[in-house]
Formats: sequence, structure tokens, C-alpha cells
Amino acid sequence: MRLILASGSPRRRELLEATGLDFEVIPSPAEEIHDGLLGMAGLCEENASLKAAAVAVQYPDAVVMGADTLVFLEGEPLGKPKDLAEAAEMLGRLSGNVHNVCTGVCISGPGENVRCLHAVTEVVFRKLDDEEILKYLRLTNPLDKAGGYGIQDHGEMIVERIVGSFDNVMGLPVDEVLEALEGIGLPIPQR
Repeated sequence: MRLILASGSPRRRELLEATGLDFEVIPSPAEEIHDGLLGMAGLCEENASLKAAAVAVQYPDAVVMGADTLVFLEGEPLGKPKDLAEAAEMLGRLSGNVHNVCTGVCISGPGENVRCLHAVTEVVFRKLDDEEILKYLRLTNPLDKAGGYGIQDHGEMIVERIVGSFDNVMGLPVDEVLEALEGIGLPIPQR
């Protein structure tokens, strides 16, 4: 069965490659929605569904997986910053606070077999001053990451601790994804 990751995220690719699955990457052309009224799980799953559907329509015999990761601070979704100033502002808001990272995943299999799921991880940020934020921004590219940070990119500088899945904060809850793929009949390599 052909597996397609409908995402251009290098982190999702890396996480999926580590499972031993054979897949190809076809980034989705779908536009993300930003409706905070859908709630954390609803918004992430809806965006994941839109991404998967946009690619699945072109490859109806494949298993297509879309994903969307957002940072939520006090219920407000923080997407990708538009520039470094917005990234610094986001990191300042996250500083010293607890937030949630939610990843929604939608897997579209042949014959209208669709499974959507989400995972939530709690992240506790260190208290950061302006100098620490600027130092972090000089070492990373925050513009393609929800909330303006990547836990795998010098995360020790900004994150005090996480409660839940590290993979989920990177952008793909691997254990849940493998279980869902197996549930639709895709053979999963032994881990």
C-alpha cells in the first residue's frame, strides 16, 4: 500500500523515517484555517483533514496522511510567526508559562477510510529575558514553527520540561500514528 505524507515539514519526515515505513512526501496545497472557536483538537484535526483531502483526491488508491501542529496558550492558537519580531513576541508570551502543543493527524485510506486523531503535550517554558529570547532566535529559524520555536532546536534553552510526547511537540505523535496506520491495514515495521 502506498503511503504519502502530505506535509513538507522536515521534522515530520524525520520522525516518520525513523519508524522504518516506506513513504513519499507530497506537500499539501491546502490552506490552513485559523478558527480558534473550533477548540484545540477540532482546529488541528480540521487542518490535518484539509491537508490530507487535498492530496488524497489526486491519489485515491494511496494512504495519505496530513498533520497540523499548533501551540495553544490559554486557549489561543499560536501559529507560525510572520517575522522575527512576531517570533520574539510569541516567545515572550510563552516565557514562564505553561502551554499546550496539539498535533492533529488525518489519515485517508482507499475507499473513504478516514481516521483523524490528535495528541496534546504540555510544555513548561523557562522564564526568559529579552537577551535570552534574542540569543535563541539567532540560533534557530522560528518562522516555520508554531509558536516560534522548535523543541528539537536548542529547546533546552527555553523549555523547562514537557509532560507527554516529545515527538508530538516536534510535529507528529508517532505511536498514535502507527496505531492508526495499522488500523487501516498498513503493515507496520517492528520497532
